[in-house]
Amino acid sequence: MGTCDNEREHCERVKAAKESMPSEEKITEMGARFKVISEPSRLKILLALSGGELCVEHITEAVGGNQSAVSHQLKILKDNKIVKGRRDGKNVLYSVSDWHVLTMIGVAKEHLDCNE
Repeated sequence: MGTCDNEREHCERVKAAKESMPSEEKITEMGARFKVISEPSRLKILLALSGGELCVEHITEAVGGNQSAVSHQLKILKDNKIVKGRRDGKNVLYSVSDWHVLTMIGVAKEHLDCNE
C-alpha cells in the first residue's frame, strides 16, 4: 500500500512539474539570458550599473577595462535588452532596463556568502 501511495504522490509531482514547465522557446530564451549575463565583463558592467546610470567612460573606470571592450559588451547587453542608453548632450548614459536581471545577480551575490 505504501508503494502505491508513493507512486501516486510521485505521479502528482511529475504532473505538476510538467504543467509549470515553460515552453521550449521560453527555456531557450532563459538560457540565452543567463549566458549573456554570466560573462564576467558583462557581469561587472551590470554590477556597476546597479547603482544607476553611467556613461561609457565611467563604466570603464568602474570595471577596470578599456573603452573599446566596454562598448562592445554594452552593445551585447543592449542587443539582449538588458541595458538601455539615453542621450544626454554628447554622452550616452546607460542603465539597466531589465531589473529582474539585477534581482538574479543579487541572489547570486547573497548565495556566495551562504554557508549552507
